Amino acid sequence: MQAVMITKIYTENPNTRDIRRVVDLLQQGGIIIIPTDTLYAFACSMEFKRSVETIAQLKGFTLKKAHYSMLCSSLSMASEYVRPMDKDTFALLKECLPGPYTFIMDANGNVPRNFMNPNKTIGVRVPNNSILQSVVETLGCPLIGTSVRRIDKEQETEYLTDPELIHETFGNRVDLVIDGGMGQDEPSTVVDCSGGEITVIRYGKGPIEL
Repeated sequence: MQAVMITKIYTENPNTRDIRRVVDLLQQGGIIIIPTDTLYAFACSMEFKRSVETIAQLKGFTLKKAHYSMLCSSLSMASEYVRPMDKDTFALLKECLPGPYTFIMDANGNVPRNFMNPNKTIGVRVPNNSILQSVVETLGCPLIGTSVRRIDKEQETEYLTDPELIHETFGNRVDLVIDGGMGQDEPSTVVDCSGGEITVIRYGKGPIEL
């Protein structure tokens, strides 16, 4: 793989040509690092299993043990990949999204089995970030993503927030780093909505009251 590129894209008004270049790369199975409304994330098109496997390796996991989220541009897109929601769950997602939340949902048949958790669920995110939303809308399908962390020999983790440092750390292990400015150092709030119950399993950036 050739040396990784780093591209500056401004959140206020993402350049259409830059977004198109990112999407062209994703459509060829490329792996990118992209900003969200919380942490930077490794991401690829959900249509490329091999790319998803590579992301698992970057995180130090096997594909079966990795936990991914679908990065969607809207609740409408997300609903195409999950089982029908009850009224309370739909109201919660509609209130919180787009925003810094990950919802664990029962996946439907549109989600490849390899990307599901063992209990056939998947994390769903609709980040409030114009770069990511523009990329996903242009691509026409969700990205599969997971947060960028640096794992040291003791297996302690550190979130990386500076795109220049991310570029330096991961060298030529991805195809593109998108510099969307400094990232956050707090992860998303994770809410489990599977199985008909709603439970907060991690409090993060997104405030929530159930």
